[in-house]
Amino acid sequence: MSPVQDFMASLPHARPELLLAGFALSAVVIGAWSSEKAFGILATLGVLVLAVAGGLAIAFGPVAPVSIFQGAMVVDGVAVYAKALIAFSAAATLLLGAAHFSQTNEKRFEFPVLITLAVLGMFVMVSAQDLISLYVGVELQSLAAYVLAAWRRDDAHSSEAGLKYFVLSAISSGLLLFGASFVYGFTGSIHFDAIAAAVAEGAGGIGLVFGLVLMLCALGFKMSAAPFHMWTPDVYEGAPTPVTAFFAAAPKVAAVALMARVLYGPFEGVTAQWQQVVMALAAISMVWGSFAALVQTNLKRLMAYSSIGNMGFALMGLAAGTDQGPSSAL
Repeated sequence: MSPVQDFMASLPHARPELLLAGFALSAVVIGAWSSEKAFGILATLGVLVLAVAGGLAIAFGPVAPVSIFQGAMVVDGVAVYAKALIAFSAAATLLLGAAHFSQTNEKRFEFPVLITLAVLGMFVMVSAQDLISLYVGVELQSLAAYVLAAWRRDDAHSSEAGLKYFVLSAISSGLLLFGASFVYGFTGSIHFDAIAAAVAEGAGGIGLVFGLVLMLCALGFKMSAAPFHMWTPDVYEGAPTPVTAFFAAAPKVAAVALMARVLYGPFEGVTAQWQQVVMALAAISMVWGSFAALVQTNLKRLMAYSSIGNMGFALMGLAAGTDQGPSSAL
């Protein structure tokens, strides 16, 4: 099948992503012309689009896994489940955010656009089947999140939240790319299937494991697992309340689904190596998230440490290393 034929055949399986991308691009144009006047309409349309995207993911979810865009993404049960959770939680966040920002007179049309773009990035994350699509999905989600965290530009706490998130997330993105370069160098491929085959044949050795650990550290940052949680309390506290609610829900689902796809896909052959790392992340996150929450006097910081502890419980499922691990985590 030629690349053009493959692209055309992939489009029906990418309905949710196409809907989100189309709405985001259209909303930018409408908002640029109408500014604050379009906030209510775009927010309402955004809620409907996100709900429809979640419904499309469920309604058109294939019985068997389907590879799309020349193997860069896959549509399977894990992707469908995660996309539905992400879309519906984001729709609820947008609904709350529209009411909140209307009351605080911060009706800027960029809010539904950024939420939609972040969700689009998460959809790519949970369907990723190679290192390039993985990175593109993570960065699309993160770039929108930076702006959302610093939504109140004139507020010192909000600006600090956005800056801390940006700087620390840039470091984690560097770790992700550095680890991915090791994996590519030792296996000779960016596709998960080819990496899994190379790992099964014993390729890479300690260099491959080193690259995997770097990637796990970066993904641990994205899901705010301790000890990579340092950004979470400050960002949750400084961001507007609807944005904090968004950070506490949708990105966590995407990060757990992505980590499950990475660990149980290309690196299933080195379970004994990554299992120890995930166990440590789970234990530290549960202990630190629970004990640090006890001394909090700010509700948003309490939510942050609760989120850190919850990620520890989710990572317990992945640390099992069995076929039931990913489903238990989700």
